[in-house]
Amino acid sequence: MRMDPAMTPAKLDLKKDRGLTIEWSDGTTSYYSIAYLRRMSPSADMRQLREEMASNPLTVLNAPGGRSGPLVSLDAELVGNYAIKIVFSDGHESGIYSWGYLREIDPGAEGERVRG
Repeated sequence: MRMDPAMTPAKLDLKKDRGLTIEWSDGTTSYYSIAYLRRMSPSADMRQLREEMASNPLTVLNAPGGRSGPLVSLDAELVGNYAIKIVFSDGHESGIYSWGYLREIDPGAEGERVRG
């Protein structure tokens, strides 16, 4: 089975204090700030929190681990040929970002995204 070129990264560039830039095989480029990646983590706890925030805008995002200072990426690793896992300075490390999910949440393609 061949992957869709639009869903395959040609180049990844992670600046741990800024964000992730992906050059896709179809020629487009996406940029995700570290804060955006953390907020949009595909982990179950973050999906639940986003749902709570959608229904109650006063929901507070806690900083796990009690760490202060700017949010940065401490580490990242590829997961097979389909995803990247990012470890954040606030202790969050359970989100695995598939290439398809990253295309879906691309902040630069907001107008093209289907809202669900």
